[in-house]
Amino acid sequence: MAIGAMVRAIPGRLLAREPADMRHFLSDRSLPLGVQLYTVDAMAREDIRGTLQKLSEIGFRSLELAGLHGRTPQDLRASADEAGIAITSIHLGNVLIGRTEADTEKLVEDLGVLGVRDVVLPMFIFPRDVIRDEDEPFGDYLYRAVHSQGADVWERTADLLNERAASLARHGVKLAYHNHNVEFGSVDDTGQTGWEVLMERTDPELVGLEIDFGWVAAAGIDPVEFVTRYAGRVRQVHVKDVHATTKPNFAFLQDPAEVGAGSLDWARLLPVAHAAGVRQFYVEQEPPFTTDRLTSLAKSAAYLGAAPAM
Repeated sequence: MAIGAMVRAIPGRLLAREPADMRHFLSDRSLPLGVQLYTVDAMAREDIRGTLQKLSEIGFRSLELAGLHGRTPQDLRASADEAGIAITSIHLGNVLIGRTEADTEKLVEDLGVLGVRDVVLPMFIFPRDVIRDEDEPFGDYLYRAVHSQGADVWERTADLLNERAASLARHGVKLAYHNHNVEFGSVDDTGQTGWEVLMERTDPELVGLEIDFGWVAAAGIDPVEFVTRYAGRVRQVHVKDVHATTKPNFAFLQDPAEVGAGSLDWARLLPVAHAAGVRQFYVEQEPPFTTDRLTSLAKSAAYLGAAPAM
């Protein structure tokens, strides 16, 4: 099915209309509809030009990368330009954001090719010395690995964020941290959480935040209250929904949903996020999917395209 037909086939409240025909949340504020390419990473690695073209047909105009997806910066930029999508942010792990000034200069050069000025550390510094057990679910492994480190992993992550943010800032590049839900679990007998360590130890003038609403909700935290708390520090968010069957946890678990089909109150959350300073809204969905990934993204895009101005 062609992308246009795919969107038209979405029933009821998820039916998308052209921005010129209606007032809605994003277009009323001249904000682009964004997407995190992680959601269709396998497709992007196989056919980046075709994938970005399909995302453009759905209505996405802003793109956040999860690394380089097996491509060169030049290839990614050319494919995005051809599709009419702006690359506005990139997730890079702790190794890829570099350690030295030479690393920074090379990274800034690549970012210049992409046209990106926002870099995001997608998660904490992963403890590589913790070995995954045979048949151990990946989420269980991640949870065990991080909790085996206590507060140390969060302190080292905070120090890295401060150091690299200062280095990148000298080149006009901003660095932020993206949350999952493991940050909100206690790291020691005092009840202190990884998130509290990060917030106490990072410089709010240097290190920004990219709040993932789905993972915040999966931790049992109210996303509206959370994004309000960090007004002025959060510039971009992951627009991610989860079903009400998601039980609060700190172990990388959620029951994913298309945006508008889950439990999050977007009518409250979107305007509050904008008031807090958010200007990039990236749709992202975790597996497992109940349909193909492009159809899921089309449903989310249609819901957001129809979200009324508030």
